[in-house]
Amino acid sequence: MKFDHLLPALFALCFLAACSRTDDADLPPAIDAGDDGLTQGTATPCENGFAGEYPCSGYDLQSRIPLRRLQGASGNDVWGWTDPVSGKEYALMGVDNGTTFVDISDAESPIYLGKLPTRTVASPWRDIKVYGNHAYIVSEAPNHGLQVFDLTRLRNLTAAQTFTADAVNLDFGSAHNVVINEDEARVYVVGAETFKGGIHIIDITDPQNPTTLGGYDGDGYTHDAQVVTYSGPDLDYTGRQICVASNEDSVTIIDVTNVANPVFISKMEYANAFYTHQGWFSEDQRYFIANDELDELRVGFNTRSLVFDFSDLDNPVEVGTYAGPTRAIDHNYYVKGNTLYLSNYSAGLRILDISDIGNANFMETGFFDTYPASNVTGFEGAWSNYPYFASGNIIISDIEGGLFVIKKSN
Repeated sequence: MKFDHLLPALFALCFLAACSRTDDADLPPAIDAGDDGLTQGTATPCENGFAGEYPCSGYDLQSRIPLRRLQGASGNDVWGWTDPVSGKEYALMGVDNGTTFVDISDAESPIYLGKLPTRTVASPWRDIKVYGNHAYIVSEAPNHGLQVFDLTRLRNLTAAQTFTADAVNLDFGSAHNVVINEDEARVYVVGAETFKGGIHIIDITDPQNPTTLGGYDGDGYTHDAQVVTYSGPDLDYTGRQICVASNEDSVTIIDVTNVANPVFISKMEYANAFYTHQGWFSEDQRYFIANDELDELRVGFNTRSLVFDFSDLDNPVEVGTYAGPTRAIDHNYYVKGNTLYLSNYSAGLRILDISDIGNANFMETGFFDTYPASNVTGFEGAWSNYPYFASGNIIISDIEGGLFVIKKSN
């Protein structure tokens, strides 16, 4: 979230971060990669609706690494990387004071490998994406810019380390989010102080020299986005670089193929739009599933997922909505096949079958609740998830609970 005019919600999240914050002096020293005290032997099957203290259905807890082990006071974004040489899987989780790296190849015995500290000061907001073998990181910390980290440095580590960035781009200061289309060597920074908070495009052909190419400021602040090389049903845009931006009060579609001249395509508005937050394409790129971060709080209905038909990018149409089983706020969505992985704050991670997406008819097939205290309509619990590991491991970042590794039950 980043919005000055929505003070109640902002206060709630800032209060949460402040209440949970620990001074750096109180944090433990760097943790040896071989120290398994809080990570090994924690695998717990989901039985009778619980994996230990965590409510669940159909998904087992492989392990959890608490925030103290990650040397942070609050958690935020998470992403994943698979080493193309070793096949090892790694979790990249943001915390208030930096980005942490965890080897989860043995999901029941993850190894904390260390942290890339924030470039300036701590912030509850940090975002991470991967292109090739490099991670790209932004934060709302003042003057943070874009950090670039070579992930191959994680190979063969025997002790946790404090890392330095391999490169930095300071063409912007703070930013809310970073977006990458893995088909092209570009980073799309959004919610920055450049291009009116819109899209700031950076060339990462040479990861050691990230260079600004241009941007788009035609529709104000962009909170999050997805960029794809378009292969959907609208033949007018086949092969184009299409950005679907969540712009606070709308879902906006932009052709960003020509970085010198991005072109506005269309804008989709909807009822009860309080804060258009994020969304993700279906795999055939015909549909887009979006979320609004404040509708549950402002209206009082259950978790709402909005489904749009993007068969004609110039004229998108709202198909309908899916209502979840709780009033928890939805945050980040990712699609894999016909499954939607929905980070649902206090209701944890919800897993939905979206085979009947054309009718907005979703079916919950499982869940793992990382915040067992309640399903309150607030900003506690699961921030994000990454469901794309070949092993079937799914990682969840929890604001208070740290890093969770889960897997579908046998």
